[in-house]
Amino acid sequence: MDKIFSLLHRHRYDIFCCCVITVILVLFIFVLPNNETKNILNIIENKTFDIRQNIISKDKHVSKDIVIVTVDDPSYEYLIETYGDWPIPRHIYAKVLDYIQQGNPKFVAFDLLFVKSLNRIPQSDNQLVDAFSKYKNTYTAFNFDDYSFDLREPPSIDEKLSTDIIIKSENFRPYKFTNCRMILQEIIDVTDKIGHINTPKSDDGFIRYIPALVNYPVYDENFEEIGSRYYLYMTLKLAVEYLNKYENQNIEFPLVVDSKNNLLLGSRKIPLTDNGEFILNWYGDSGLNNPNSFKYISFWEIIKSLQLLEKGHKVLIEPDFFKDKIVYIGTNVFSLSDIKTVPTGKYFPGVEMHATLLNNILDNNLIKKASIPVNIVISLLLSLLAAVTVFKMRSVFFSVMIFLGLLILYLYVSTFVMNHFNLWVWIAAPVLMSVFMFIISFIIKYLIKSRDFEYTYKLATTDGLTELYNHRYFQETMTKKIQNCSKNNTKFSLIMIDIDFFKKFNDKYGHQAGDAVLKHVAKTLKSNVRADDYVCRYGGEEMTVILNSSDKSEAVKIAKSLCKVISSKEFELSPDLSVNITISLGVSTYPDNGKTSAELIEYADKCLYMAKENGRNQVGNLEQ
Repeated sequence: MDKIFSLLHRHRYDIFCCCVITVILVLFIFVLPNNETKNILNIIENKTFDIRQNIISKDKHVSKDIVIVTVDDPSYEYLIETYGDWPIPRHIYAKVLDYIQQGNPKFVAFDLLFVKSLNRIPQSDNQLVDAFSKYKNTYTAFNFDDYSFDLREPPSIDEKLSTDIIIKSENFRPYKFTNCRMILQEIIDVTDKIGHINTPKSDDGFIRYIPALVNYPVYDENFEEIGSRYYLYMTLKLAVEYLNKYENQNIEFPLVVDSKNNLLLGSRKIPLTDNGEFILNWYGDSGLNNPNSFKYISFWEIIKSLQLLEKGHKVLIEPDFFKDKIVYIGTNVFSLSDIKTVPTGKYFPGVEMHATLLNNILDNNLIKKASIPVNIVISLLLSLLAAVTVFKMRSVFFSVMIFLGLLILYLYVSTFVMNHFNLWVWIAAPVLMSVFMFIISFIIKYLIKSRDFEYTYKLATTDGLTELYNHRYFQETMTKKIQNCSKNNTKFSLIMIDIDFFKKFNDKYGHQAGDAVLKHVAKTLKSNVRADDYVCRYGGEEMTVILNSSDKSEAVKIAKSLCKVISSKEFELSPDLSVNITISLGVSTYPDNGKTSAELIEYADKCLYMAKENGRNQVGNLEQ
């Protein structure tokens, strides 16, 4: 335990740096990102969602009770040739609806906007209105937008199309639109089974979310907002009726959004985003290209069947085919602008999005985003494992391999969680944060290694009491200086120093006083020599100074200066006791006085002995 505390104390600054960096990363990624940073992270995260959806969609299967009748390219060509123009007369839809209803489907939903048109045929429109009046299981749609009031005056929407909602979540902020493209009032007069079909795109042009409900103002005659109402997505309205009728959910109105953004539909909790959106769980590419997806029927086949039936011939699609089915009617023709880009397909019919949402609601497998705290905890754990990997592994290669394995495992787990628990945990932020931590940990690790090396080296080469270089370092330096000077034909000098009467100091004032004297002399010597000279403790009270590039005369001059500095000032042992300290010195120079360490030390030692013999507090000289 003591070793652990000692290690923590030694590396407290590094640990503090790691903690600070972690907090900064959390703030940068989760709390304080600017709009540009948020957009970048959201784009990356959305792409990870798309990849996961493409992986897990291969294991999903759609309900065989959902059928799509589509105006595809062959149908579009057939309709133009038969009726001469687009849009086709609306009584054609009435006939198609009559034909499908003969098979007793559960519901029929039009992903088409039956808006006012300059070339409308009132009689044809009336047949469609009559069909909506007759079939109470048929839904249709309108669309919100934010067009300028100068372009289009915002219409008032019949209150019967709105839905009362109780919102208990403080963070719930559903979409709000200011204008609307309404359908024929005659249809609104005969049915309330009408919902919006807005599908906003993400910044990258993909559709991943569908608004469950939107907010639309109530205007007075001057187009001043005097209130607002909520309007449900068409498929959600259909799903509520389905759950009540066929699953006995007993869904009551007003609908409730609880404190966790769940839309309560009987016993079901349907997760919504803060903006009131569904996050769709996709079933792969469009059913046109995916045999495991929804069954498609071409619109022309039903028209042709109607014509064949009138002639008494065998039809292409029997009405019984639609028995107990939920039928969506829409388009997938590029020229009709109803092709979307979604996570699992670049060319995805808008009508199939409605089918996908309905399938999600009935299967109760809409995606839910993990909360910010959960994602922060995941990011911290992943970052912690990254740091542990760096600090525990000695090999850089194995550290990198283990870290990459950790990331791959996390990607697998996040995909597994989305597939089996319909939970969207973040990948972009945790991976980004763990990569940062991995890199930072490497930097800190090698800074620590560098510091440990310096610390160990200092312990090995420094005297603990005086903080001068020790005897071992002195001998190594002497050897190196001799080699360098011999090679370059230069000189260096050695000063041997002994504290006068040091034994008497210890005997008279105690060893602590002697230690204080040693420290004082060592500090004075270090502060009065050049930066590139070496001051060492030779042993006991003896010290040395190795003078770089100094001849004999310069070395003697420096030695005399040191002697004078030491003796010129009294040293305070205690507040009431000051003593005089003197030193004796001897000087030798390479190569004049020796060509080996032993010879130079011996010569300097003899000079030192002479200084002591002649009265101490001086520099001894054998050459006098």
